[in-house]
Amino acid sequence: MEFNWALEYIILYGSIAVGAGFCIWIIRKQWRQYGLLFLLSAAAANALCYIFVNLGFYAYPVRELPQLSPMPFLAVTAAFPAMAMFGVRYSPRRWPWKIPFYWGIVHLGVLAEVFALQATKLIRYQFKWDTWDSYTWWWLYLLLFEWVGGRIVAPEHRKPIAAKAFQYGRWAWAAFHAVVIVTIFLAGYFLGRVSE
Repeated sequence: MEFNWALEYIILYGSIAVGAGFCIWIIRKQWRQYGLLFLLSAAAANALCYIFVNLGFYAYPVRELPQLSPMPFLAVTAAFPAMAMFGVRYSPRRWPWKIPFYWGIVHLGVLAEVFALQATKLIRYQFKWDTWDSYTWWWLYLLLFEWVGGRIVAPEHRKPIAAKAFQYGRWAWAAFHAVVIVTIFLAGYFLGRVSE
């Protein structure tokens, strides 16, 4: 499946628009606390991305500012903080329920990355980098900002999903099981394709 450059720019700018829109919407809830969380998560995402690109782990052939940055700076600045802020705002209060919540987010993020890797020219893995490395760093990034966000954003400015929603047969249980099961199936399909 080959995408043309125009569609890749649509995906790139679409991720910027959706991520920025969500970040603005969340920051408006409590601009000091969520604004600080945005700045920290954006700085960390860009720093990690810049380091990994310069170490030669992966490359971005399509970028919004190719003359100024070796990575899609605006997309990283919008998309990753949006996911971190979503996690901080809506993750359940207790850790036994935070894990399935973040499991779903990580799987969707890695699915998007694998799609970009396989079906577009947005990203290319290079020196000893693979999907498992990305999967690990998605977890580290989101859990780090769950912890940081827990110290920055006051409980009254969070809207945690109720733990009972993750109990058997409830909506969160069904949604997150569906995400994890479908993405594990797709990971097996992807592994089969690259192993041929």
